[in-house]
Amino acid sequence: MLRQSLRVAATVAALGLLAACSSSAPDADGARSEPSADAAEQPAKRPPTVLDDQLKALDKAKSVEATLKQEQADRDKAIEDAGG
Repeated sequence: MLRQSLRVAATVAALGLLAACSSSAPDADGARSEPSADAAEQPAKRPPTVLDDQLKALDKAKSVEATLKQEQADRDKAIEDAGG
């Protein structure tokens, strides 16, 4: 039982070390790529996440809120102009 536990622990440790060492290393020449002028104008692309749908809904709600506030301000101004 103890022998099997040690074997499993050693295997897990070895796999952990291999996984830690397998990350991509920087280029050997150390050259860094300069961002293009277009990259500064465009937002950085990020990988899709599970929260994208919720973030889209939140952005849409914020834009609707801004629209409603603008319409309310327009109505208030119209009432004020009418002498109300």
